[in-house]
Amino acid sequence: MSKDQPNNPLHGITLEKVVTRLQEHYGWDGLADRININCFKSDPSIKSSLKFLRKTQWARDKVEDLYISTFENNSPWANRK
Repeated sequence: MSKDQPNNPLHGITLEKVVTRLQEHYGWDGLADRININCFKSDPSIKSSLKFLRKTQWARDKVEDLYISTFENNSPWANRK
């Protein structure tokens, strides 16, 4: 059932893992500086961020883009050809 997605760097990575890893790397203030959304500014939590990002595609796209730009070079698949 699962299709290979060689051009999708987020394949197999959950949104929860994306948000958690970014929060651990940048902290809530750092995330709010990089992506101007209230779920990172006002009483932030993983749960509230996930709820908002699952409903708001443009914000999710920004978070996923930040994750890719931050961690793509650390990916074991980044240099794979």
